[in-house]
Amino acid sequence: MTDAIGKFAAAAEQASSRIAGLVRETPLEYSPQFSADLGADVWFKLENLQHTGSFKLRGAANRLMTLNAGQRAAGVVAASSGNHGAGVAYAMQKLNTRGVVFVPEGTSRIKVDAIRSYGTDVEYVGTDGLDTELHARAFARDNGMFYISPYNDEQVVAGQGTCGVEIVKQLPTVDAAFIAVGGGGLIGGTGSVLKASNPDVLLVGCQPAASAVMARSVEAGTILELPSGPTLSDGTAGGIEEGSITFDLCRELVDEFAVVNEGEIAESIRLYIDRQHQLLEGSAGVAVAGLMEHRDTIRGKRVVVVICGANISRDVLKEVL
Repeated sequence: MTDAIGKFAAAAEQASSRIAGLVRETPLEYSPQFSADLGADVWFKLENLQHTGSFKLRGAANRLMTLNAGQRAAGVVAASSGNHGAGVAYAMQKLNTRGVVFVPEGTSRIKVDAIRSYGTDVEYVGTDGLDTELHARAFARDNGMFYISPYNDEQVVAGQGTCGVEIVKQLPTVDAAFIAVGGGGLIGGTGSVLKASNPDVLLVGCQPAASAVMARSVEAGTILELPSGPTLSDGTAGGIEEGSITFDLCRELVDEFAVVNEGEIAESIRLYIDRQHQLLEGSAGVAVAGLMEHRDTIRGKRVVVVICGANISRDVLKEVL
C-alpha cells in the first residue's frame, strides 16, 4: 500500500465520523439474479438511495464541514453537471451556508431542479464540465468565496471515500469492485479504502466511450484534453482539471478500465431496472455495463458495483426503455 492510498483511506475514516449526521449509510444489497447469471456473488452499493440521489453528497458535506467559520460566511461556489451541485446545495441548506452552483449548458433538467430545490442559485456556463469548473474557480476567486471542486480536493475525495468505509464494514471480503469514473473522486476515495483493506482487490474504473478522458489520460501518462460526445452518463462526462490529484490516484489504484458504448449503457440500465426494480442514472449504468463486460473475469468472486446515482430524467428514461 502506497503512502497516498493510506493517507486517503485514513482521511475517509475521519470523514465518515464527521458527516455521519448529514449523509445516509446506504445498503449493500446482494443480487440473486445477477449472481446466478454471472456465476459470482454480486452486491450493489445503493448510492441511488442517498440523500439527493447520489454519492456526491458525501464529498460536498465533508468539504463544507471542514471549512472554518469565515470561509462559510463568505459563501461557496461549485461547478457541476448536477449531482455535485445538489450535494453542495443540500449541505449548504443544512449548514446555513450560502453559495452558487454553475452547470454546463445541457445539464439534465431534473438535476438543475434538484439544486434549486435546496435554495441555491444556478447559472449555466460552457458546454464542457471543465469549462464550467474553470469559470467557477475564477468567480470564487474574484468574489472572495470558497470553491468546492467536484473531485480535485483532498477533503472531497475523502468524503467520497466514506462509501468505501461502509462497503468494508458491510462486506469485509471484496474481490472486485466496479466504479464509474468521471473526475475520479469516487474511485479515488472509495478505491483507497478498498485497497487499504485488501491490496489484491481488482478495481475496475468504468467510463463511457463518448467521454473516456481519465482512461485515455492514464493510458497516455498525462492528463489529455479530449472532446466529449453526448452520453447517457452525463454525470461522468467532461474533461479533467490540469494537475488534479485524482489523476495520480487513478494511476495507482485502478487495475483496469472498462470503456463501454452507449448501447451497452442503455442495456445495463434496462437490465438493472428489470432485475433490481430501482431507478439508476446513466453513470451507474456504466458501472453495471463494466460488470457485464467482465463476466469471465469475476466468476466465483465477491463483487461490488457502486450504483452511484438515481437522477435520470423521465425523457431520458423513456428513451432508454
